[in-house]
Amino acid sequence: MRLLLGMSAIALALSLGGCMGGLLGGGGKAPTTLVTLTPEAAEPGQIARTAAAGQTVTIAAPSTARELSTVRVPVQLTPSDVQYVANLQLADTPAKLFANLLAETVRRTTNRVVLDSGQTNLDPGLLVSGELQRFGYDASTGQVVVIYDGALSTSAGNRVETRRFTATAPADGTGPSVGPALNRAANQVATDVAKWIGSSGA
Repeated sequence: MRLLLGMSAIALALSLGGCMGGLLGGGGKAPTTLVTLTPEAAEPGQIARTAAAGQTVTIAAPSTARELSTVRVPVQLTPSDVQYVANLQLADTPAKLFANLLAETVRRTTNRVVLDSGQTNLDPGLLVSGELQRFGYDASTGQVVVIYDGALSTSAGNRVETRRFTATAPADGTGPSVGPALNRAANQVATDVAKWIGSSGA
């Protein structure tokens, strides 16, 4: 009987400890927030377009620094200290997410025929490439920062244009705040790049 009472007391203590741990932030891993980039440009409905040779637009995934070759979101604490936002995970790497967002934004806001990099054998046309310099949270400013160095080049290689695009959005450094802020900043960059592409004569 004493043994049974002792075991019951231990079980009760463990149960209460688990409850208190949950309330105080312990007792298990916090749930991860999974985010992606969704276009803010209005959906035009069904799209049916044609393009003459050399007039299509091909969107290539941008190159990135090593800290962006992951599904985690970097936090810039100092120029030399980079960590990651806790409990926040991207649905894919920043390069792939941004390339998809940019392609869809160009489709929705211009009259260009957009191809992905796997369709370049059809007609590479105007190639959009570049480097995603920043895609994360800056702790010193309390802002999410997205910086994209874009390049437009024709299939014949007779013209190349480059331009830097930057956007920021406020956030508090937590997953539920940084995720939506990243989407807003990335959409602003994608919109600006789409305007650049739409005004290109190629």
